[in-house]
Amino acid sequence: MKVLLLYPLFPKSFWSFEKTLALLGRKAMLPPLGLVTVAAILPQTWEFKLVDRNVRQVTEAEWDWADLVILSAMIVQKEDFLRQIQEAKRRGKAVAVGGPYPTALPDEAKSSGADYLILDEGEITLPLFVEAIERGETEGVFRSGGEKPDVTETPIPRFDLLEFDAYSEMSVQFSRGCPFQCEFCDIIVLYGRKPRTKTPAQLLAELERLYELGWRRSIFMVDDNFIGNKRNVKLFLKELKPWMVEHGYPFSFATEASVDLAKDQELMDLMVQCNFGAVFLGIETPDEESLALTQKFQNTRDSLSESVHAITRSGLRVMAGFIIGFDGEKAGAGSRIVRFVEQTAIPTALFSMLQALPDTALWNRLKQEGRLRSESADINQATLMNFVPTRPLEEIAREYVDAFWQLYDPARFLDRTYRHYRILGEATYPKKGKSSKKKLNWPVIRAFLTIGWRQGVLRKTRWQFWRNLLSMYRHNPGGLSSYLSTCAQIEHFLEYRQIVKEQIEAQLAEYLAQQAKSQLSREEAKNSMSITV
Repeated sequence: MKVLLLYPLFPKSFWSFEKTLALLGRKAMLPPLGLVTVAAILPQTWEFKLVDRNVRQVTEAEWDWADLVILSAMIVQKEDFLRQIQEAKRRGKAVAVGGPYPTALPDEAKSSGADYLILDEGEITLPLFVEAIERGETEGVFRSGGEKPDVTETPIPRFDLLEFDAYSEMSVQFSRGCPFQCEFCDIIVLYGRKPRTKTPAQLLAELERLYELGWRRSIFMVDDNFIGNKRNVKLFLKELKPWMVEHGYPFSFATEASVDLAKDQELMDLMVQCNFGAVFLGIETPDEESLALTQKFQNTRDSLSESVHAITRSGLRVMAGFIIGFDGEKAGAGSRIVRFVEQTAIPTALFSMLQALPDTALWNRLKQEGRLRSESADINQATLMNFVPTRPLEEIAREYVDAFWQLYDPARFLDRTYRHYRILGEATYPKKGKSSKKKLNWPVIRAFLTIGWRQGVLRKTRWQFWRNLLSMYRHNPGGLSSYLSTCAQIEHFLEYRQIVKEQIEAQLAEYLAQQAKSQLSREEAKNSMSITV
């Protein structure tokens, strides 16, 4: 069996970073870990080729070669995912699909022509699919029936199928699931509330494989909450630390975690000692009432600003997610989020309007209340909310656009980045030796020259850029490379904030026109009834 693994395009989004990646000649942030894991689970007598459409197009030779096309996608990839199913069927190929999007909305994949729906977690449903293929079945839907797989049995992903030079970071996974119950989150729907972890030896074997293949850059632990099982993650980190020392610190790491990380100094210290450099926190909002309503109680137990500072002081760069549009939210939420981000000096703040994702507790509640505007969902930051909020949608949208614009003003962004890295410079880091230092090459030099020209010459930030850079050289020279990488993000955000503004304002104008038309129709109907009476 010749299998073409196909990963659909992402639209431009907060995380796409096209302008920033182009500085270093990269094509995409992260590879499709799900598809290379699928390749490892399927029979190794089968042949595999992988094409990430965020990196390059599928060649005619690859289409001709394939007996079977397998696609995986998240909801944000919906448009290209459905298009590629149709393209594969046009070429007479058998098509199998899986991943978060088809698992949540299987009928959409089916109606586009997919033959096999391999839903839920692949460790359970892929063997069912293989059995069906061996029986000669030409279609089927494969589900786990609520069973969650033991991830200690998951094989090492087929990293060899990836084009390493195309990616800014590599991805691995230690755990699945999250112990919390945030109303809007689909992770607990997909993976459950009991975090399941791999063994330390198992994940070290994955890192060893990446090392053998020549990877020497950053690795993102894609766990939705890396510290969901603190006992197991500490056991892993205690084994990772000597491995990193022995191999000369070949990787740096980043991950996602809940805010209660701030209460565990031992865990933060272990992460820093293992060369974790950044962590993404789901802060959502500084409004405690909104946090309680959405059942994000873990964010209400301690001061959020103090938690952010504690994590930063420990040596972990904080990235954070924020949401506007919660039920019961008071006017001015956008300004309060901007104020919090500025106060805590978080450089990279992912800001979105709330979306109801399929099968979440929020989705089910809003559907029951008749408040869903659309039965589809889009987690792109340039999309209006897909439900009727408790305050005027136009008020939320305008606050959102204004706050997004302020957050990614170049001067504000560079100021937050500088203040954040000055705090990071006070932390204690492992002594890595000269062998672990990044070597200068032409792409890195070219990227620095480009950033220096744009931020230090062309823009109003010119004095601020050079003043901050000189101060960083004096006070935190070890963080200079990471600091400049973060400064480079504004090259993406400058373009993306304009996209957000234009698309949200266009959708809002369309929404208000529809509302006005509906209002006029109601008034005409009312007048007609009055005349009849």
